[in-house]
Amino acid sequence: MLEHLARKWTRKEKQLDMTELDRSGKIPEHVAVIMDGNGRWANMRNLPRVAGHRAGMKTVKDVVKAADELGVRYMTMYAFSTENWKRPRDEVDFLMKLPQEFLSTELDELIERGVRIRMLGSKDKLPGHTLDALLEAEKRTKDNTGLQLNFALNYGGRDEIVNAFAELAELVKTGELDPKEINEQYISRYLYTSDIPDPDLLIRTSGEIRLSNFMLWQLAYTEMWFTDVLWPDFTRDHFYQAIVEYQGRARRYGAV
Repeated sequence: MLEHLARKWTRKEKQLDMTELDRSGKIPEHVAVIMDGNGRWANMRNLPRVAGHRAGMKTVKDVVKAADELGVRYMTMYAFSTENWKRPRDEVDFLMKLPQEFLSTELDELIERGVRIRMLGSKDKLPGHTLDALLEAEKRTKDNTGLQLNFALNYGGRDEIVNAFAELAELVKTGELDPKEINEQYISRYLYTSDIPDPDLLIRTSGEIRLSNFMLWQLAYTEMWFTDVLWPDFTRDHFYQAIVEYQGRARRYGAV
């Protein structure tokens, strides 16, 4: 029964009629993406898992371009979770090199497009070369006014909420904040995403139907779209397909 429901809520690859996409219509302001399936993509081809991660990096480039051309204002890519440190050491080391590799080849074009780079997550435990590459990209793009591309790296939704509550508790302790003043807006102010809107659309690839500790607070009323397509096989047509379905939904935020 549960397997049947899971299949019901996923989307298999299909041919998209581009006339369905209303480029002048409702385009999500913020799209979040759980990029899943790199390892399985590699295993299916008898390749090492790292080959899947490298192939997935090419997909990031193509999807970011598609989002920028559609007028998406914010895109958040789940690149590495706080739980991913449990993976084999050689895979973790490779993943920590990918931001540097991606930015070294793509940053100039992203700057030409007016893209702004941001990192969401804890800087603790990140290797120096990874952090330096991200900080350099943030510095070089800080004045750009186009698409804001957020890389969620060493990111965990529960960890983010715990840190926000710890900061609020410290303010209460010092008398700077009355506990009665704490509300949703106050909590949001202390999250990594304090200065950007919550996602309108979440895309997850590879057929998995879960959030995997990603943006647990921010996704409260986000529209979700799941596909069986593995991330390295995900194309801009799949991205357009997700946008078409988003355009056909009515967002009620709990109202009738």
